[in-house]
Amino acid sequence: MTGDGPPRARAVHADPAAPASPEQQPLPEAVTRKPVQQKSPAEWAYERLILYLKNFEEQLDNEHEVAIGLTGTEAGVIRIEGIGYFDPDIVTFYGTDMTGARTQLVQHVTQLNVLIRALPRETAETPPRRIGFQLARELDNG
Repeated sequence: MTGDGPPRARAVHADPAAPASPEQQPLPEAVTRKPVQQKSPAEWAYERLILYLKNFEEQLDNEHEVAIGLTGTEAGVIRIEGIGYFDPDIVTFYGTDMTGARTQLVQHVTQLNVLIRALPRETAETPPRRIGFQLARELDNG
């Protein structure tokens, strides 16, 4: 964050035909309603995580869903079913692990390291869950 202007972001991709990443797109109105300087680190991290998840999901086929790999831990992968934050500095991921056990990861924003992954859908009969799109709608509504 710098001064009173919009936040700075930049990304360069080796493939010029690569889809635009969140750093290369304008911030949605839902994210710019409140100035960055008035957001807690948790709220600002939460909003940007939503942008990354939605962008990742836009590139998935119907056979895959988004999950996160936990970096710096042996806990493995969580199929994301929800994300939250608790001001001023906590971000929480809700979901299930690869065995189907309910899982919740609570992280301080200074320790936030998330590996976004594609996992095959749990069942072929159900459509893939798109948590990033759902979270983005909630931002718009709220």
